[in-house]
Amino acid sequence: MIAFEELYYAEFMGVSCVQIYTMQTLEEAVALADLGVDHVGVTPANRGLPGEVDLQTAAEICAAVSGRASAVALSVESELDQIVTMVQSVRPDILHLCGPAGVVDPSAVKALRSKLPETPVMQAIAVTGPEAIQSALEYSRVADYLILDSVAPGIDGIGAAGTVHDWTVSATIVEAVDVPVILAGGLTPENVTAAIAAVGPWGVDSLTHTNRATASGGFRKDLELVRRFADAARGAGTP
Repeated sequence: MIAFEELYYAEFMGVSCVQIYTMQTLEEAVALADLGVDHVGVTPANRGLPGEVDLQTAAEICAAVSGRASAVALSVESELDQIVTMVQSVRPDILHLCGPAGVVDPSAVKALRSKLPETPVMQAIAVTGPEAIQSALEYSRVADYLILDSVAPGIDGIGAAGTVHDWTVSATIVEAVDVPVILAGGLTPENVTAAIAAVGPWGVDSLTHTNRATASGGFRKDLELVRRFADAARGAGTP
């Protein structure tokens, strides 16, 4: 029988995974691994996505964190051959599919996994309303992870919106599926504890609200914000 103290600890412990996007240099990636970030995200693309890098840089970043953190590479592409080429070039630990909703449907994800049998797939779900629940159920049968994210006009694919979605929908998804779920979308060091309490995800993700702006109009990761985000996520709800 589990003691009351163990039940109490389990109820209040934080998440198992902290995922941070998006790395643009080896130095950033290593610094985040040093902070204990579990999933280090890269954006190998040539589409004008936030923080995107070329394939070579992405591959170097993935290699730099090997054995210290899991490297996650996202794709917004719809053509499976393009996705396979990216994965074979970058060699991430996890492939994150976050193209516009439905462009890679569950049958295509299944086909993709047969082409990349050694690369787990993280499927993004656009939480725009209750319809996301059925979508999550369908993708949970073919993906290794789900990431529940927001969408924004002008950004290609699901994510990088910097806005919170309906956590009640996300909580329903977490209860309904049998794969690990990462919660994303507008999470900050200030709201991540409340998000975890409301949704109960396996992990949490941050891009926008752990950045610092650069003079060139881009961004880099703010290590202090990342540290605060990770600490809050790890100790979420701890009395």
